[in-house]
Amino acid sequence: MIKLLVVDDSPLMRRLLTEIFTTAGDFAVTTARSGAEALEMLHEVAPDVVTLDVNMPEMNGLACLDRIMVFRPCPVVMVSSLTAAGADETLEALALGAVDFIAKPRGAVSLEIDALAPELVDKVRAAASARIPRTLRLRDRVRARAGVQPNPPQKRTRQRSSPAPVRMAATGVVVVGSSTGGPPALDALLGDLPADFPWPIVIAQHMPASFTGPLSRRLDKLCAIQVSEITRTTPLEPGHAYIGKGDADLILSRRGSALVAMPAPINPAHFWHPSVDRLMESGLRLLPAESLIGVLMTGMGSDGAAAMAELKERGGHTIAESAETAVVWGMPGALVALGGASAVRPLDQIAGALLALVGR
Repeated sequence: MIKLLVVDDSPLMRRLLTEIFTTAGDFAVTTARSGAEALEMLHEVAPDVVTLDVNMPEMNGLACLDRIMVFRPCPVVMVSSLTAAGADETLEALALGAVDFIAKPRGAVSLEIDALAPELVDKVRAAASARIPRTLRLRDRVRARAGVQPNPPQKRTRQRSSPAPVRMAATGVVVVGSSTGGPPALDALLGDLPADFPWPIVIAQHMPASFTGPLSRRLDKLCAIQVSEITRTTPLEPGHAYIGKGDADLILSRRGSALVAMPAPINPAHFWHPSVDRLMESGLRLLPAESLIGVLMTGMGSDGAAAMAELKERGGHTIAESAETAVVWGMPGALVALGGASAVRPLDQIAGALLALVGR
């Protein structure tokens, strides 16, 4: 049985979530009414996974998550509203160590929660087996055991160096796919690339539409390369990373001689969106295999594995994130299982592998 701790100040949400996970059959559910109560219960309950409401009185979800990651790290799934403010808070939670998030119903909770139940159960079940890096907040855990107050996590920024005066012509495209655990992984990948990285990077990250804009703006502040969300047809440039808008697909196309990325209506043949498979398939129709590099990172399911395996079969290069760093080794693991990974690398080595492949 999966030991689940549900933390929410709403009695209705606690009751509904308890019903959903108890009905699933493989969860033993305990509830907490506040962040403070959850922290008191951590060692007694020893949960395999926690669902944590972002907005709670007295101690909010971010403060509670911060303490969980210091005093007893375990997989945490945030319960968030699909608003601009909710997106920023959720991205901060993912940076603090949360594995994933689920959307809080926007209308009548008791009416909408049943429709969300399958996704809730799938995400929390996957999170329960997610990998929490041993080094996450390690210094603060040591300080806490020594009786020293842990430091609050520090925000960081990276200096963006000036790009070369003359841009190199794009000779290829890097296609990146990620899902559960993806935002921090994208931060690590893009943050290690220089401002003049010579190929454009297009990214399919499974997220709602209200989250991909805040994600791109957050990454743009943290990374030397420029990061933006694709909301309309956009010519691709070196030194740029482009994130597909959520609740839609992202495809590559041409406008005259220019290679462009553009949003496309969801193709129901694909389960997750923006679809990594569909993005890579569009690239394979436009470019020779040697002008494409596929990178498949953390995420549950298998989106991107089939198309990237085809890229490798045609002579292109693919990189799968290794199980040792992936929060959920679903998507990259599926690529490896298909024999479609040219290389398997831990997250902190993927940027270096890309630089070597593009001749930097």
